Order: sequence, then structure tokens, then C-alpha cells
Amino acid sequence: MSLFWRIFGLNALVLGAATALLLWAPVTVSVPVLITEAVILVAGLGVMLIANAALLRIGLAPLDRLTRLMTTVDLLRPGQRLEVSGHGGVAHLIRTFNDMLERLETERATSNARALSAQESERRRIAQELHDEVGQSMTAVLLGLKQIADQAGADLTAEIQQAQETTRQSLDEVRRLARRLRPGVLEDLGLVSALTSLTADFARHTGLKVVGRFDGDLPQLDRDTELVLYRVAQEGLTNAVRHADAAHVELTLRRTPRAVVLRIDDDGRGLGIGREGAGIRGMRERALLAGATLDIGSGRTGGTRVSLSLPTAEQGA
Repeated sequence: MSLFWRIFGLNALVLGAATALLLWAPVTVSVPVLITEAVILVAGLGVMLIANAALLRIGLAPLDRLTRLMTTVDLLRPGQRLEVSGHGGVAHLIRTFNDMLERLETERATSNARALSAQESERRRIAQELHDEVGQSMTAVLLGLKQIADQAGADLTAEIQQAQETTRQSLDEVRRLARRLRPGVLEDLGLVSALTSLTADFARHTGLKVVGRFDGDLPQLDRDTELVLYRVAQEGLTNAVRHADAAHVELTLRRTPRAVVLRIDDDGRGLGIGREGAGIRGMRERALLAGATLDIGSGRTGGTRVSLSLPTAEQGA
């Protein structure tokens, strides 16, 4: 039965019951109206309104649930569906909405995969240019400064050495940026070595105390999945430095019977009530790309905990 006929039938039932009472019940209305008659009429009207409201509430309840889901649905948190019961118009509407969510999530995952692939390609290109062009140019500057230092007098030695040190620091920074854009250690030595290098690099350049604990018996992961784990760890450490005001961060990678779990715990000020920024939404997009689950909440001792759970091949099977 469609929604129109359901509402029409409910109202017809209430009005029909009221009409039947007026026709066959021994009730009359005097002129002028007596107090008892007025009380009976007002009570009957109240009963009809209450019954009508209750029946309409029951009939429109699925639409209320649909409205709440439509206002809160987030494609970065897939799987949000309404339970479908019955075969009427409302059930058809809910089923259509669930199908639409399914299509949107599929299209979002496909577009995210293309966007992230393009982003990684652009990062590799920029890293290559930094290494080959900027890095080599600064290396040539260092060699030129060394030659000048060998030929210059003692009165210019201090200035030349200062210029050499500044250039050397800038070259180290360029190389560090290139490594962050294109983690060559991930391609050459694997995920655990890449995460170890990442924690050491953050501790060295930010003053943050970073502790890494990684299992060595991880299951075989493809390159894209390892890149997702690495980028989420990188973004989690970056957020701890930029936004959390943390002094200590623990990065762990564990193998469980059902999944590989990456976890970042900091002792900062926590998430608060603000909206999720681009960094967290980027982590959620990468998690969807790998078929993983990303949870962000409070840690055991305050601060923030980022947990990425990637089902293993056995669990997926």
C-alpha cells in the first residue's frame, strides 16, 4: 500500500468511527449546548486527534529515520543503511535510497583511487625534481663555495663557512622533503624499515619523542597497501606535531589473528569538538582505498589515538 492510501485509510478509519457514533449512539446535542454534552464532544474530538496523531506517527516513522540518515550520512564512513521492511511505497523509497548510497560509495571509492594515484604520481615527480635539479644545483653551490674558501683570505673565511653551513642545511631540508614526498626506503627496504626511518626523522627534526614498535612477522602486503599504511602514519605524526601540542608519540604496527593494526597514540590535548580537517579526511580516504577501518578517538591516558585496522587475506577470505 502506498503512503497516500495508508494515510487516507487511517484518517478514514477515525472519521468513520466518529460518524458511526453520531449516527447510532443515543447522543443528542441540545440548543443551547449543555455542559455535559460539550464535555463529551470535546473529549471525543481529543480522542480522535490523539488516535489520528498516533496512527500518522506510526505510518511516517520510516520517513523520519530516512531523514535522519540523510542528514548524517558520510561517504567516508561506508555501510550506513536503513533496514527495509514491508513492500509498500515507504519500503521502496528506503530501498532506493540504500541503492543510491551503494552507488555513491562505489563511485567515491573509484574517484578517490584515481585522485590518490594522481597525487602519488605528482609527489614522485616533485621529489625527483627536488633531488635532481634543486639538490644538484645546491651541491654545485657547495662545491663552488669550497673553491672560493680555498682561495679567499682569512678575513672572508668565517663568512664563507657560514654560507656553506646555510647551504648544507638547505640541501638537507630539500633531501628530507624529497624523502617525505617519495619514500624510497619503502620501495627498497619495506614497510617496517620505512616506518623506522619515519619515526627517527620526526624525532630528529621536531624534538618530539617518538617511540616505534613494529612486528616483524607481518603478512605479505602489496605496494599500494603499504603506501596507505605509511601515509596514514605520516599524517598521524604530522597532526601530533602541528595540532596536538604533544610531547610523546607512540607508533605501533601489530599483526593480530584477523588484521594488521597501525596505531598512533599521542599525549596532546585531544580532538576537541572541532570538525575533521583535510588531514583526517585524507586518512579516511586512504583507509577506504585499502579496505581498512579508521578509528580516531581519545587515547588511554588522554590525547588522541588513531587506529587503522586492515583485514588480512585470511579474514577477507
